[in-house]
Amino acid sequence: MPKIFIVGSGVVGTATGKGLLRADHDVTFIDVSAHRLDHLRSQGLDAHDSLDLKGAPDAFIFLTLPTPSTGHGYDLTAFQDGSAAVGRALADATNPHVVVVRSTVPPGTAEGLVKPLLEKYSGRTSGEDFTLASNPEFLRAASAVEDFRHPWMTVIASRSTRTRERLAALLAPFGGEIRFFTDPAEAEFVKCAHNIYNATKISFWNEMWLVSRTLGLDLDPIAQTVARSAEASYNPYYGIRGGSPYGGVCLPKDTRGFLALADGLGVDMPLLTAVVRVNEVLSASRLGRP
Repeated sequence: MPKIFIVGSGVVGTATGKGLLRADHDVTFIDVSAHRLDHLRSQGLDAHDSLDLKGAPDAFIFLTLPTPSTGHGYDLTAFQDGSAAVGRALADATNPHVVVVRSTVPPGTAEGLVKPLLEKYSGRTSGEDFTLASNPEFLRAASAVEDFRHPWMTVIASRSTRTRERLAALLAPFGGEIRFFTDPAEAEFVKCAHNIYNATKISFWNEMWLVSRTLGLDLDPIAQTVARSAEASYNPYYGIRGGSPYGGVCLPKDTRGFLALADGLGVDMPLLTAVVRVNEVLSASRLGRP
């Protein structure tokens, strides 16, 4: 069983570590919060305030550090500090380790931020002395431990074939579909798009709710019916081919027509307005218009 280090022991880190512990892996939690360390130790968990890789066997080092919103962007301060600390620990390593970016980060973070910091502070070379991977989490805060133990999908990305294979061997026993990527930025993009898609669907139906309420209609049975009737709901491959605007008769007619209906009711529909605008931009691009 490979050794596991969890760097950043908040909700994601704790769920990841506890899930791997239940699968009989040797797990050590790392965090800078004394309160969090005391809480982990009170549960009988191995927890420390710094990472020590001297003499450590080949290990997976999961970066599960916070990346909070700044209001208009990600705050990667903890990620920078944590990556630098892991780099300093790698400088003393006697075996090659796999550093896994698991937090939700903007695409390009693993190779654009983490990799340079690891190399700078370790004096080692990625791909030779250590390898880098992305394995984004799909955990809900209220059920994070159970979600880790029963994933519906696991996404793994690394430039190293061997690293992808090793991560798959570590995580496959938990079940669920596994998707592989070579570029870590692709896996990071998956997680961002995953959350944004969910947010967009919620906002779509909230926008529809505003119109239905104005019309005196109950949205719930309407939405439940559309969830079964609309191909975009039941066919996972419908509409996902980028660069292809919608056309034909029905979609352009009804998107514009419904906007006019809402305008007449005095209901603002910024999301539907954006849907039409994006389609216009893509359509113009395909026709070669500026």
